[in-house]
Amino acid sequence: MTIVEKYTDYLRYEKNYSSHTEISYYTDLIQFKNFIETQYPEVELETVDGDIVRAWIISLMESKTSARSVNRKLSSLKSFYRFLQKMGQISISPLKKISGPKAKKPIPSFINYSDMEKVLDFDTQDDDYESFRDKVILELFYVTGMRRAELIGLTDKDVDLYSGNIRVTGKRNKQRIIPISKNTIALIDAYIEIRNKSFENQTAAFFVKKDGEPIYPMLIHRIVSSHLKWIPTLAKASPHVLRHSFATGMLNNGADINAVKELLGHSSLASTEIYTHTSFDELKKIYNKAHPRA
Repeated sequence: MTIVEKYTDYLRYEKNYSSHTEISYYTDLIQFKNFIETQYPEVELETVDGDIVRAWIISLMESKTSARSVNRKLSSLKSFYRFLQKMGQISISPLKKISGPKAKKPIPSFINYSDMEKVLDFDTQDDDYESFRDKVILELFYVTGMRRAELIGLTDKDVDLYSGNIRVTGKRNKQRIIPISKNTIALIDAYIEIRNKSFENQTAAFFVKKDGEPIYPMLIHRIVSSHLKWIPTLAKASPHVLRHSFATGMLNNGADINAVKELLGHSSLASTEIYTHTSFDELKKIYNKAHPRA
């Protein structure tokens, strides 16, 4: 078994990474390996030094790879060389003193409360399963901030209407509990009733298509974008915009950033801090409007 194969097994079985993350890390590592074989044929992965890593960074930047993508690839390499250290193959990581290019963090698009109320306020017919399902999907994205993959992965066991919470399985199979309001509970309860009437032999999935089979990512995207496209100021109409709207709305209304971090399932506070820029913009508007000297 090659060192790359051992590393892949390590990601899958010890780190318990998702298949998507595993493939991403593997692809980045193979790209780096191919670079070494082309530019430094006498060097092995285990004997790489910092200068070779820097040369790779330069080649990526010259090929117009974005700073964000370069930093992601460096993160993959750091993981691999930490694995080699753990295995005793190397003593010092060649990435120890390597810094990636500075990446500009774009302020995420979000929908304000009044527009979101209009999005969620559409009528459904008792016999129209799809429109009722779509209403609940939009509601859950906005009131929980969950990711698209997390929503697709929901099962009936994850939704506890009695306790008023939803169990979400996020990245790296980490689970978190998100509370929901009485209004959302009532909406979900009505959805479950119409869904169960519509489908006799149902899968474990909480959300299903009109044929009773589990819902899939592109369908979720179409559902969300079709309800958001009428907002002219919105640059992007996607499920993630609703996650941004959840986080921004929470912070603008005084929620503790650490609490928002836990609700979003972020592993570090740095991921959540991007929403404080939007919140600060909102504070500036309030200040300029309210202060007599502004």
